[in-house]
Amino acid sequence: MAVAEAKRDPSSALCSEFLNFSAKDTASRWLAAADLQQEVYCHLAVYVPRIFCLGPCGGREEQREEQREELACQLLLLAPFEWFLLGEEPAAGLALLQENNRPSALCGHVFKVGEPTYSCRECAADPTCVLCMQCFLGSVHKEHRYRMTTSGGGGFCDCGDAEAWKTGPYCQKHTPGDESCDAQEDPITQLPADMVGRALSFFFIILKYAVDLLTWEHEDLLPTGLEPLEREDTYYCMLFNDEVHTYEQVIYTLQKAVNCSHKEAMSFATTVDRDGRKSVRYGDLQFCEQAKSVIVRNTSRQSKPLRVQVMHSSVVAHQCFALKALSWLGQIIQYSDGLRRILCQVGLQKGLEGENSSLVDQLMLSDSKMWKGARNIYHQLLMNSLLMDLKYKKIFAIQFAKNYERLQSDYVKDDHDREFSITDLSVQMFTVPSLARMLMVEENLMTTIIRTFVDHLRHRDLQGRFQFDRYTAQQAFKFGRVQSLIGDLKYVLISPPSEWSDQLRLKFLEGFDAFLELLKCMQGMDPVVRQVGQHIEMEPEWEAAFTLQMKLTNIISMIQEWCSTDECVLIEAYKKCLSALSHCHSRLPDGEQPISLSLAGHSVETFRYQVSQDKVSIHLPVCRLLAGLHVLLSKTEVASRFPEQLPLGELSPPLLIELPLRCLVLCAQVHAGMWRRNGFSLINQIYYYHNVKCRVEMFDKDIIMLQAGASMMDPNHFLMIVLSRFELFHVFSTADIRKRYREANKDLVQQNTLIEEMLHLIIMVVGERYVAGVGQVEPCDEVRREIIHQLSIRPMAHSELVKALPENGNKETGLERVIDSVASFKKPGVTGRGLYELRPEWSKHFNLYFHHYSRADQTKAEEAQRKLRRQNGEDTALPPPSPPPLRPLFGSLVNLLQCDVLLAIEGAVLQWAVEPSGGSWTESMLQRVLHLVGMALLEEQQQLENSSGDDTVTFNYTCKIIRPGEAPSTSGSVLALLESLQNAPHLEVHKDMITWILKVVSNIKMMRERTSSASTVTVSPGRGPEETVRDKDKAERKRKAEMARLRREKIMAQMSEMQKHFINENKELFQQSMEELEVSMSAADHSPPSTEFTCMSQVCVGPRRVGGAEHRQLVTCILCQEEQEVRGHSRAMVLAAFVQRSTVLSKNRCRNLSNPDHHEPLFMHPELSLGIHTASCGHIMHATCWQRYFEAVQLKEQRRQQRLRGHTSYDVENGEFLCPLCECLSNTVIPLLPLAPSPDRSVAHPSLEAWLKTTIEQIAALHSAHRKQFDGAADEAEPVVPEGFQIDFTPQNPFSSSISEMITTFSLSTYNVGLKVNPNEQDPRVPVLSWSTCAYTIQSIECLLMDEEKPLFGSLPCRQDDCLSSLTRFSSACWTTVPLNTVQTHFIRLFSALVPDTQVENTPSILDVDMFHLLVYAVLSYTSVHCLDQSGCSVVDSGHLHLLHLVTVAHLIQILLTSTTEEVCMDQDIGGSEEEELTCQLYSTLKKYLGSVLPEVSSGWQLYRSLKAGVLPFLRATALFFHYLNSTTPPAELLGPGQWEALCSYLSLPSNLLLLHHNQQTLLEPLIHRWCCHPSVRQMLQGGGAIIRFPRESNRLIELPEDYSVLINQASSFTCPRSGRDKSRAPTLCLVCGCMLCSHSYCCRTEVDGEDVGACTAHSFTCGAGLGLFFRVRESQVLFVAGKTKGCLYPPPYLDDYGETDQGLKRGNPLHLCAERYRKIERLWRQHGITEIIGHAQEANQTLVTINWQHL
Repeated sequence: MAVAEAKRDPSSALCSEFLNFSAKDTASRWLAAADLQQEVYCHLAVYVPRIFCLGPCGGREEQREEQREELACQLLLLAPFEWFLLGEEPAAGLALLQENNRPSALCGHVFKVGEPTYSCRECAADPTCVLCMQCFLGSVHKEHRYRMTTSGGGGFCDCGDAEAWKTGPYCQKHTPGDESCDAQEDPITQLPADMVGRALSFFFIILKYAVDLLTWEHEDLLPTGLEPLEREDTYYCMLFNDEVHTYEQVIYTLQKAVNCSHKEAMSFATTVDRDGRKSVRYGDLQFCEQAKSVIVRNTSRQSKPLRVQVMHSSVVAHQCFALKALSWLGQIIQYSDGLRRILCQVGLQKGLEGENSSLVDQLMLSDSKMWKGARNIYHQLLMNSLLMDLKYKKIFAIQFAKNYERLQSDYVKDDHDREFSITDLSVQMFTVPSLARMLMVEENLMTTIIRTFVDHLRHRDLQGRFQFDRYTAQQAFKFGRVQSLIGDLKYVLISPPSEWSDQLRLKFLEGFDAFLELLKCMQGMDPVVRQVGQHIEMEPEWEAAFTLQMKLTNIISMIQEWCSTDECVLIEAYKKCLSALSHCHSRLPDGEQPISLSLAGHSVETFRYQVSQDKVSIHLPVCRLLAGLHVLLSKTEVASRFPEQLPLGELSPPLLIELPLRCLVLCAQVHAGMWRRNGFSLINQIYYYHNVKCRVEMFDKDIIMLQAGASMMDPNHFLMIVLSRFELFHVFSTADIRKRYREANKDLVQQNTLIEEMLHLIIMVVGERYVAGVGQVEPCDEVRREIIHQLSIRPMAHSELVKALPENGNKETGLERVIDSVASFKKPGVTGRGLYELRPEWSKHFNLYFHHYSRADQTKAEEAQRKLRRQNGEDTALPPPSPPPLRPLFGSLVNLLQCDVLLAIEGAVLQWAVEPSGGSWTESMLQRVLHLVGMALLEEQQQLENSSGDDTVTFNYTCKIIRPGEAPSTSGSVLALLESLQNAPHLEVHKDMITWILKVVSNIKMMRERTSSASTVTVSPGRGPEETVRDKDKAERKRKAEMARLRREKIMAQMSEMQKHFINENKELFQQSMEELEVSMSAADHSPPSTEFTCMSQVCVGPRRVGGAEHRQLVTCILCQEEQEVRGHSRAMVLAAFVQRSTVLSKNRCRNLSNPDHHEPLFMHPELSLGIHTASCGHIMHATCWQRYFEAVQLKEQRRQQRLRGHTSYDVENGEFLCPLCECLSNTVIPLLPLAPSPDRSVAHPSLEAWLKTTIEQIAALHSAHRKQFDGAADEAEPVVPEGFQIDFTPQNPFSSSISEMITTFSLSTYNVGLKVNPNEQDPRVPVLSWSTCAYTIQSIECLLMDEEKPLFGSLPCRQDDCLSSLTRFSSACWTTVPLNTVQTHFIRLFSALVPDTQVENTPSILDVDMFHLLVYAVLSYTSVHCLDQSGCSVVDSGHLHLLHLVTVAHLIQILLTSTTEEVCMDQDIGGSEEEELTCQLYSTLKKYLGSVLPEVSSGWQLYRSLKAGVLPFLRATALFFHYLNSTTPPAELLGPGQWEALCSYLSLPSNLLLLHHNQQTLLEPLIHRWCCHPSVRQMLQGGGAIIRFPRESNRLIELPEDYSVLINQASSFTCPRSGRDKSRAPTLCLVCGCMLCSHSYCCRTEVDGEDVGACTAHSFTCGAGLGLFFRVRESQVLFVAGKTKGCLYPPPYLDDYGETDQGLKRGNPLHLCAERYRKIERLWRQHGITEIIGHAQEANQTLVTINWQHL
């Protein structure tokens, strides 16, 4: 430490230098210097080491050190810079610069981490074009469809960039005006000439200084001119960040190496992660080297070691200042575009070394060697300077492209994320179309990117194809990083050119060549061979190849898009692709045997190849690219206009279709179950082949290639090759069925599946015409068709539809353009999401064999459509829809439908169906044949309709299906077979379809006859036959409906007969139930007058109350199903319950139980800062059954071997369990107790005065007895003991031992939860906490009912009703299990708060007590005193009523003391009522005692109104309490909206409550006087504390902004409170108090009960007593947390326009607050239902249990 102290001396000397230092003089000296660089370096050499890095500091001292550094740096270093540059006082100079600046229209706002960004889906050139919030709100795009996301930090706003937007490039703020700078004008001309000279030389010196130091590799030396005057032995051990080691590894290593605490190590690790490096030790060289060796040794075991350097303190100091200098440059150039241009000029100026010698080049090429913090700062500077100046952006882009290969190689070797690499800036340049094309032409960028990519993937097989199966972890990591190059290629190609130059064509085709080389390496990769005999031993690697395919999908589509914009490019690309495919075919193994196939009079030459035996690959990108280009030839009509330029003659159709056909046969065989032994890897490959992410450039293109081949071949030949590849040729080439099976090497089911798949393929090849270029359709037709078929399965949400559609390079699907025309939107309710439903008129476009349906989708769609047709009273046929016409290039495809081979196949299948031969055919097979027949008939019908009289219709399918079958199948004609199948009983399902086919055949015949016989006649009687067919159909349907009606009537008659029979057999039982019904009905008829009569007499408190003990309570145990009556001396029955601490009603969350061992809970403060809430699911068990169940749960937990901590959703150690019936989380049980009996009416009811006198005497006697017991003092005077009051009387326990045990169990659970202490039966606070949970639960339920405007009685669910009933009766009985004198002592203390007692100390003031809690405690503890009165002269109910009257008066006083009445304009005092007069009278009494402390009130009406409103919640809660305590049925008036008179009557109170005071004035005056004279009353009213006013306002969750982006914007400016300037990665908002927290990060972890917890968990203990509701802003997720181990995510209240949440902001649609959903969350919180939601969520999803919720 001596070294450190010595080093600290200069800092104090520095303070004195502040006074003598003049920045102006220093600048003048520099101005006069001959060698400016030497002068500046000399200054820096003196001051930098004396300002920065003066040794270790910790905590607050470190913060002070940072502030001192900032101040010294500004005064001693940056101030002279500014003086020198500006030539005048900096503040004035900068202001002048800014004033004279003519800024460009570019916004250039650099995004912070998590800041919202907006991209217009309609106008953005590509998805990377974004606006900041301010520009977006001032632009035209806010009215368009836009996408909102959160920035990862680093990009900037594209407002003002005309190339980034199709329309509206400027917001209101950045619209160019007269004063803005012309793009061509040089901004340097705006600056004074002398300043330009100074800036050029000075910027060069500072930038060179910074570059030299940031790229400096010596740890002990400094560049020339910067050497310190005196060199000391002070070093830093610097630890650098990497992405290999985890936080835990770094923390553990640091604790070992530098001997620091866990907290300090965590702080070091956080800083290293944030800034990229941190000094972990300071001292001499040996001291630091020692730490370095420990760190390297500890981290080199599993992977490469952490990077550690021991650096001299002066080197570290200069590097720190270098970063400050770069930041300063970034700030200075913001003031002037001229200075920005000078800095760009200096940065890119070539040095003497020639190539790559500029300062910016040096920085770029050293990027991967720098630490994270340095990279961030210089990247920021590049963005603020070079990328904001259009001239130098171009020069920088050229340099970037020149060095592209080297930069990418450095990035691949580096381990930092891409956001911290210079290569990440590619997005800023390559997405500018003009720049990208310039780089493509001048620097051959496209070729460079592709070749760099291919060079990095060096693993190839013998044929030169990529081979991923033998990748090491290191190579896999490298492969992951190399993929970023594909992103760069995507940026370059994202905007196709509108005009082509010869150079651009040349370079694009050169790039296309390179791309074909890449695809050739992929063609045929990962080949598979069918496993026969035994299962594959090891699953082969398949994911890497598909990852590559997915990444390239958009690139392939974009390249095709580029080709489509220029005919010359398209033709050349087609030729190149064709030659590449020929090259790939030449690599196929030779020696395949040629074979000749003959069928239906046709023969074809092919070769022997079997997918089930030979190698086959699913990756055929060259083939598929050619298919895409072939479609473009058709779409752009190049093929028909320039046939001589195309090598169409060179095409060999059988070779074109060969590879795609193999791939499709492979899929068919996998579906047929022939490749099961090849494991899951093949199944996954087939899945992704059809998946929406890959299918556009895989499955779809294979179908197109088959269509292209088929359109160039004889259709018979095509089908014979297809049959051969499906290995089905023998099936259709032989008439002998037995021979057919004998030749097959597959089982029958597999063969049938293959036939189905082959027929499906033929349907797809002929019918899939919705690709622009194959059929005469537009792209929107294709999207519309996709949507129709998705919605034919079921109604879907917007997000589901988007996922089902392929995205283009701009992440658009085209959905929005067509969705409203085909579907109607149905809005969601409080749960669920909005759904689109298909409009009925589009159902006719449904195609059962839609090529993108999976098998499951097809089945669901078929069921849904048949059901829909039945509902609409239509037949259930699902005929093919009318197909769009084909393009000329694909025109001959239709001949497939009428070729001889297909007719033979159709005939064969129909023949099998006519003669069912035991499983040799399937209904699916027949269904597909019928579909093909239907397609052919529709094609013929369309051709007939579209042909004019002269044209000859070449498609004559109907003529061919009349011909009988040829050899080898000598069956009847197809039509004859269909007619024979029409009424086959085993084909009832297909009957409608066959009927439809025959109808169309007859229709076509009519049309042919009409055109041949009367082609001149224009009248069209041709609809006649069709109408007759339709009439027949209608008649048939009518007949069926009539038969169904008769059948229903018959069944109903049978049921009625059976019912009568049953009634006759059970006549007595039925008679009895009818009588009961009549009685109840008659009672209902007479009920109004009787309730009117009883409503005044129905009372729940006092001697006149009616008890409920007359009713028997029969309950059933859910575990043993035994029924039992609830009685005091029977076996205990219990109710599963959950007790939790609560702050839902709290008015002061800061008041915590700091010392639970000494906390006194007897008087609840009106703030209700912490309550105990009890809830129950309402399920009842025997106590013994529950104990056995709980013991079994405990045993199961103990037996669970090596169990993960917190494996279940409940914590057995804390007594938690799940209700055996509903699995609701519980942690205790409430015993069920019998109802209270009615009071003895014969006993007289004493007056308040008499009762008070008796009670005071009883208390005095108890005081005396207690003193004797403790002090043994017998000499004092005996107090007067009332008659019959026996102090030593021991009342008999009214309950059995099992019930008493359960009472104790619940009492201790409440005590344990409420105070968070270990159970202690002897603690006198046990009963108090039991009463507390009773009072608090009633209060919270009353509050909820009040806010939801529900009636006080009758609106509670059964479970809450049972819970309150059991809880209240338990509370009234819990005194029986604790010592009597404990409860008596509590009553004495409680009573002293109402009737002051000299012998009781520390009585709280009237303003410090919640009156409802006081009432409940007093009533429940009064029994312990009253039970000693054996005189029989009074009942306990009299005491209850008097206590109620006393507490009500006290509450009225409490309300009046705290009320704030505003004067009202209306003159309400005229004719003041009795209530108002009495209110004023009482208020004046209070004013007499308290004087000027109380304000003057002139309006009695206003005062009474506030009094009535204030006391209402108390009265409602009291009514609930006495209702459940005494089981008194409430009057009918209270079952509806609350009525004041009925409520007061039910509580035995006058409706004018002030009469309570007025009638007992003389008795109550002294009490009121004492209440008011309590010293704390005056003190509080004079402002000595927060006053709680009544009625207490209900707590609500915080208000959230309606627009979600406002919330994100707030969160983006939130910095972590611990790590200062660092932006929080996961800002999380507390929904209860509105506090923003830094969640899920090491920096903000704190210790709670000896355990490290995250910010949310720690906050939940202070704000919600362990329960938290949080909103994770960046993820748009609601987080529920309960304690340290429980939590779950809940759907957020923000929805998009489609009624869907967007958790994780993946879709980016604008989100708005849904008030109903937010209210639902609030209701859950106020009902104390959060813990239950968490419990159910964790039970439903076990992965939630394993999450470390405490770290959030």
